[in-house]
Amino acid sequence: MITLQDLLQYLNQLLQPELFSDVCPNGLQVEGKKTISRIAFAVSASLATIKQAIAIKADALVVHHGIFWDKTSCVLLGPKKQKFQLLLENEISLLAYHLPLDANQTVGNNWKAAHDLSLTNLKAFGLLGTNKIGVKAQIKPTLIEDFQIKLEAYYEHVAHAALGGKKQISSVAIVSGGAHWMIEQAIQEEMDCFITGSFDEPIWDLAHENGIHFLALGHFSTEKVGIQSLKQITTKHFDVPTHFINLFNPF
Repeated sequence: MITLQDLLQYLNQLLQPELFSDVCPNGLQVEGKKTISRIAFAVSASLATIKQAIAIKADALVVHHGIFWDKTSCVLLGPKKQKFQLLLENEISLLAYHLPLDANQTVGNNWKAAHDLSLTNLKAFGLLGTNKIGVKAQIKPTLIEDFQIKLEAYYEHVAHAALGGKKQISSVAIVSGGAHWMIEQAIQEEMDCFITGSFDEPIWDLAHENGIHFLALGHFSTEKVGIQSLKQITTKHFDVPTHFINLFNPF
């Protein structure tokens, strides 16, 4: 058993949320019990996720996407009211780390994926405000079709691909989630391939006109990486049971 303060202090030291100007509060969003005997991890604090956290008797829920966002209403109605009601009634603490979990070079969505994919010469990439939240790297010369197969197996998601570049690639940039617009930074830095989660209509022409490969492997799927990695490192640090809530989301 650990305290809520123990968990919060550990995650804040690891992810350093104070370094980021974000569109949401990072860290503790809802306070629950002072002591924690089980921690749940998930990509998003959806209503279904919170209900699952209750079912497994979690005392804390750690997510990438929390409940509070700058451009959303603070009025507690409907599902949002239900979320708060369930968290408070069951004394479950909600902790959320958005950009800090994208950018972290140990457990983050992008750097962890780059390491897992055996990329080399990793450098920070993807400027958002004052922070670079992604990664760029080298890869031994590889056919793009082979790399796409490897990515789809790793992320467990079919790619939406605009293969506008050369047949063999040697450089890759990764920014997870809804970062399709960062293809322009990848073009500026002369990357052979850009990987993200989301896609939009203009990307098809941008990729083909600028000779770059673009692969979108799902917002949810590309952002399971960091939260699962965070679960693993937290489990090693604290002697408490942890559980990853992996609810289906194809987007």
